[in-house]
Amino acid sequence: MTTTETYLTTHAITVLAPARTVYGIIAGVTDWPQRFAPNVHVEHLERTPGGERIRIWAAAGGAVKNWTSRRELDPDGLRVTFRQEVSAPPVAAMGGEWIVTAHGENVSRLELRHDFRAVDDDPSGVRWITAAVDRNSESELAAVKALAELGGELAELEFSFEDTVFTSGDAALVYDYLYRADLWPERLPHVSRLDLKEDPVEPRVQVMAMDTRTADGSVHTTESVRVCFGPNRIVYKQTAVPALMTAHTGSWTITPAGDGVAVTSRHTVILNPAAVERVLGPDKTVADARTYVQRALSTNSTTTLRHARAFAEAAATRG
Repeated sequence: MTTTETYLTTHAITVLAPARTVYGIIAGVTDWPQRFAPNVHVEHLERTPGGERIRIWAAAGGAVKNWTSRRELDPDGLRVTFRQEVSAPPVAAMGGEWIVTAHGENVSRLELRHDFRAVDDDPSGVRWITAAVDRNSESELAAVKALAELGGELAELEFSFEDTVFTSGDAALVYDYLYRADLWPERLPHVSRLDLKEDPVEPRVQVMAMDTRTADGSVHTTESVRVCFGPNRIVYKQTAVPALMTAHTGSWTITPAGDGVAVTSRHTVILNPAAVERVLGPDKTVADARTYVQRALSTNSTTTLRHARAFAEAAATRG
C-alpha cells in the first residue's frame, strides 16, 4: 500500500456566539454524538493535560467507520488539532484542525481544515473521502453554529435520565437479550417492527429501524446505529428521531450488584422546541415536552429491562 498525494480541504462558517462558547463545543468531544449527526459514539482511551486519545464511531458515505485519533487542545489559542492513528480504508491518513477566531464579542469564525491521503492514491477512494469530508464538515459546522447560538437555551432542551432493574439472572443472558434486538417484535409488546442489519465489516455494529408504540397508542418510527461492546455494554444513537427530539443517544449497561446484576438504560435527549405545540397541542411548553419524552422513553426502556430480567431468570429456573 503506497500513497503519495495529500489533499487539503477547508470549510468555514460564521457563528453569532462568543468564540469561547464555540471552542467549548469543539473541545467537548464525548458530547459529539448529541451534537453532530455523523457521530455515533466517542470514548476516551487516554487523557493528558492538553491532549487526549479517543476512539470515534461515525457514519461516513453510508457506512459506519471507526478510528482512533489524538487531539491536542489549545484553549488559549482556541484551536484543536487532530490526527488519526489508524485510519479506516479507503482513508490512508487523516488529520486537521479546528480554528475559532473572534470577530467581536458575539461573533466568531469557525474553520475546519482536513488533510488526507487515500489508500494507493485510488481515484475512487479520493472521491469517496472528499465527499464524506465535505458532507460531514458542513453538517458539523452547521450543528456547532446552531448549538452555540442557542446559548443558555441548550441547558433547558438537553437532559439525561436512566432506569435500572436488578436481576439474579445470568448477565450473559441479559446481554444476549438486549443484543438480539432482531427478536424484539416477538418478545416486547411495544415493538411492532424491527429491521436489523449487522455490519459485515465492523463486527457488532448494528443498524436498525424500529416501530415503537407509546402508552397513548401512537407509533413512532426510529432509526438507530448500535455499537455492541460485549459482554456488558451497548451504546446507540438514533439517526432518525421522533419530531419532539433533535437528538437522542443512549446505552444499556450490565454491572455486578450483590448476588446479581444491575441493568441500566440511560438516555440523553435534546428537545425540538419548534415541534412542541404541533405535536402536543396549543399552549404546551418545553417542560411539557420533557415530561412527555421522558415518560415515553422510560416506559419502553423499563419494559425492555423487565422482559430481559424475566428471560434471564426463567432460564436459570429451567437450568
